[in-house]
Amino acid sequence: MIVDCAVYEKGKRRPGTLELEEAYEACRKGETFVWIGLHEPSEQEFDSVAREFELHELAVEDAIKAHQRPKLELYGDSLLVVLKTAAFDESDDGVAFGEILVFVGESFLVSVRHGDWPLHDVRLRMEGRADLLRFGPGAALYAIVDRVVDDYADVLANLDAAITNVEAQVFSTSRESPAARIYALKRGVLDLHAAVVPLLEPVASLARGDQDLIDERIAPYFRDVQDHLLRAAGDVMSARELLTHVLTANLTQASIRQNEDVRKISAWAAIIAVPTMVAGIYGMNFDHMPELAWTFGYPLVIAVILVACFALYRNFRRLGWL
Repeated sequence: MIVDCAVYEKGKRRPGTLELEEAYEACRKGETFVWIGLHEPSEQEFDSVAREFELHELAVEDAIKAHQRPKLELYGDSLLVVLKTAAFDESDDGVAFGEILVFVGESFLVSVRHGDWPLHDVRLRMEGRADLLRFGPGAALYAIVDRVVDDYADVLANLDAAITNVEAQVFSTSRESPAARIYALKRGVLDLHAAVVPLLEPVASLARGDQDLIDERIAPYFRDVQDHLLRAAGDVMSARELLTHVLTANLTQASIRQNEDVRKISAWAAIIAVPTMVAGIYGMNFDHMPELAWTFGYPLVIAVILVACFALYRNFRRLGWL
């Protein structure tokens, strides 16, 4: 359950491993804080962490069940930040989502991860920034939020490439309809919208330095994250609108192709109607039809049929029906 548990003192990680009880005691001394990382804990597994750090029962319930919308809430002496992680799946143009819930106290940070996301990489990268880690748990929170928002930018870049590709497919000469792919992309964009937009206010609050539990010296770094998040939110809205237009264009193209098919069928039906009509007239078996006894009657009828059919063909070609 506990992926990593470490104590940081003045921006540096203390060597060795710690038990949970030792970590709790260590974070109460001097300029230190504890960073505990958990992966999909059960209620029983998370209970010991919740008791040690006196986490609110409602926040604990959110951490265990997950599936929360991005938010920032203050529960007593701890802060809960919920983040949605995102990764692009090239196999089906979809977006895979996970969830991270971060509990921040005066001298601790507990991260609860649901899904596959390289949170440990964030920790390793941050351990090389002692100048930031000395600001306490808020620095670790910044590192997590920054990585999540950067991943949004990567996902949006891949979605943009996929949308450009499907847009070209819509206006190509191919008869294959990409409607299913468009809907899949639209679903991914809508889900990403639900992950990005609700996070705007929590990050804005952190950027303003509204939270007393976060060192005010970290606020400028959160403002940088806010800029990236605002850009991501704008890109999500643009992608959402573009996909709506692409879907409309695809339906229009399908309607145009259907009309072209109907016109071609109608044109060929009109051409075939000429010999059918003549054959019908001469197939009525009347005794007195003067053309039947004429030597040039048959060649003349064939010639009339060919000329009429060719004239209709030329006319339909000129009108764009064939």
